[in-house]
Amino acid sequence: MTRKTVLKFGKVENADANDLPGWVVVEGKPTMKTAVQHKTQDGKVLSGTWQATPGTYHASYTDYEFVHMISGRIIITPDGGEPVEVGPGDAFVVEADFKGTWKIIEPVTKHFVVTVGS
Repeated sequence: MTRKTVLKFGKVENADANDLPGWVVVEGKPTMKTAVQHKTQDGKVLSGTWQATPGTYHASYTDYEFVHMISGRIIITPDGGEPVEVGPGDAFVVEADFKGTWKIIEPVTKHFVVTVGS
């Protein structure tokens, strides 16, 4: 069996509309959709597309995440830390021990890569 060594992400299909584990709504009525579009054979790296509507979540991370923002704006504030605003074209990482808020200002689409158990 031949596996693909290059995978181009297409439309977001079969997205999970449940909030991610460790994410709790603290303001507004935001919704999210997560589409895992690729997993490594060992399941330790996931990548895909995430979309969310305006509102605020408090997030607790257990895994490292790399993000490339496609559209929208978010203000991310670590508990006890300074806010960081991200928007279209920005790339950033969130460390596995992050705890803080994600205030979604405009509807968001982002691509992500998560290392599980990092």
